[in-house]
Amino acid sequence: MKHLLSINDLTYDEAIHILDTAHELARVSDGPMKKLPTLRGRTIVNLFYEDSTRTRISFEAAAKRLSADVINFSAKGSSVSKGESLKDTALTLQAMGADAVIIRHSASGAARRLADSEWTSGSVINAGDGTHEHPSQALLDAFTIRKHLAHDEKDLRGIKIAIVGDVLHSRVARSNVLLLEKLGAKVFLVAPPTLMPVGVEHWPAQVSYNLDEVLPEVDAIMMLRVQLERMSDSFFPSAREYSRYFGLNQERLAILKSNAIVMHPGPMNRGLEITADSADSARSVIVEQVSNGINVRMAILYLLLAGEM
Repeated sequence: MKHLLSINDLTYDEAIHILDTAHELARVSDGPMKKLPTLRGRTIVNLFYEDSTRTRISFEAAAKRLSADVINFSAKGSSVSKGESLKDTALTLQAMGADAVIIRHSASGAARRLADSEWTSGSVINAGDGTHEHPSQALLDAFTIRKHLAHDEKDLRGIKIAIVGDVLHSRVARSNVLLLEKLGAKVFLVAPPTLMPVGVEHWPAQVSYNLDEVLPEVDAIMMLRVQLERMSDSFFPSAREYSRYFGLNQERLAILKSNAIVMHPGPMNRGLEITADSADSARSVIVEQVSNGINVRMAILYLLLAGEM
């Protein structure tokens, strides 16, 4: 495999291989020697047309720990703001000798367009395209769930996960549903009807509009950010109303199983989809998701560029 554009591109064995490799790399990262010479001499480009903190820095840290050279390219302040096309930008990066391009773009399908073109000969990794997918986030989420809840540390068979909130605008939700189901988990999607996408009944997940009914059943709950910047209309009456029915708070934490974990892909709207005390509770693995993300993205870069997939 040369690119990572969608969870659908991965077989079950390939997904497990990435998670197992990330587990091995995590052991190295926890040791005294945090840097590996694996990708020395390779050039990796972060091509971000949308703002990002966690994903961009995580990929940069992952590449540098593998000794790769990193070029950070932001659309703001670049020729893109002057109207340069994706094709011309890609050709410029190709001329610079990019071995891999990590792309985040507001248009769904942009990563595949780049991968299928002749504009770049390197690997393309989708770091989020529109409301479509975000495969590396799903892989780090699965890694986190497996670490805390999997009995045999293989897949997620028998584990139940609720993904709650703005499913409509969430590329994280789409990638997670595909991967978690592939790994054997049972997924619940919980949101108001206005924040469920058309055709959600065909997704490999159980749909619910009642968070309190689902809570006692699940082993992990993933709260999604309410993406207000993507909302031109009113999708719910008020922030207070949304929090009342779909927000995670201390009362709802008490309903969860004793070993259940709380997740969030970030950035959080504290007080909207999750209260501050829930985000900072002992059950929360939100900060750990960030550190796990570096190890998972190291695994992705290593396996794609070292030809192991």
